[in-house]
Amino acid sequence: MFPSTTAKITAAATLACALASFAIAPATAQGFPAKPLRLVLPFPPGGPTDLLGRTVAARLSEQVGQAVLVDNRPGAGGNLGLEVAAKAPADGYTMVLSSPLISISPSLYAKLNYDPFKDLAPVSLVAVIQNIMVVHPSVPAKTLQDWIRLARANPGKLNYASGGVGTTTHLAAELLNSTARVRTVHVPYKGSGQAMVGLIAGETDMLIMAAPIAAPQIAAGKLRALALLADRRVPNLPDVPTAREAGVENFEVPIWYGVLVPTGTSREIITRLNAELVKTMAAPEIREKLASAGIEPRTTTPEQFAEFIRSEAVRYGRVIKDAGIKGE
Repeated sequence: MFPSTTAKITAAATLACALASFAIAPATAQGFPAKPLRLVLPFPPGGPTDLLGRTVAARLSEQVGQAVLVDNRPGAGGNLGLEVAAKAPADGYTMVLSSPLISISPSLYAKLNYDPFKDLAPVSLVAVIQNIMVVHPSVPAKTLQDWIRLARANPGKLNYASGGVGTTTHLAAELLNSTARVRTVHVPYKGSGQAMVGLIAGETDMLIMAAPIAAPQIAAGKLRALALLADRRVPNLPDVPTAREAGVENFEVPIWYGVLVPTGTSREIITRLNAELVKTMAAPEIREKLASAGIEPRTTTPEQFAEFIRSEAVRYGRVIKDAGIKGE
């Protein structure tokens, strides 16, 4: 279950607890940071990870009085950036901003050059972007239940686009196949942007993608929205029901982002970083800036984020195994 319903706590309470812990922290944390920090981003500039990362880095820099340098390290499906962070000194000066990649990769790839669960220590969830299920207007389905009935009546004849093998756009569709007991065909593209273009052109039938990106196309009538894969409706698409409202349970699949540091980083420094991140994500100007991009700030304790990463790994691992998906 996503933290918003079972593990979410208020930002004020988190900040109060974190600051209370920091007040009794030893000198190792009290003198931190004494030099610039680095925030590794596993994806190239220009995407939501980059926007979120740079926004967080700029605000953190103001708060801690040291530069927070953004280090884009794309490659290996995002795993290069996580590997770079995992192998950095465990002194709190290197952080990494991960997407669900950290929960997906262990089941998707036979071998990784790092262990997501042993080599990286969670600090906090920081934000989510909600996914939405859309279809081409020619598809005779106006609701999620319509799609399920159509797929059951035509096994293997409907298809769905994705941004690539192992992405949330791929795994979310396979989760629906499993949950609804239907069979649809995967059509991978090189990125969700290309997948959306293909869907609008009528090359495919369905796509699960970031709601903020889909919203203008829905408003223009180029795509039809069936359901949000979220725990609640979003303001800019008030008429689109959640999957649960549409009759499908356990179909919440957000794109989430969180910060981790190398394992071995002191508890005191992790507590300090958590407090600073909670403060950052609660700042009104940060919330306003991210909201304009469809990014919703959400924070947790380090323990809650660790539990969430593992629960997501179990969920995605089951989907990957059942669908026989292999990383490319």
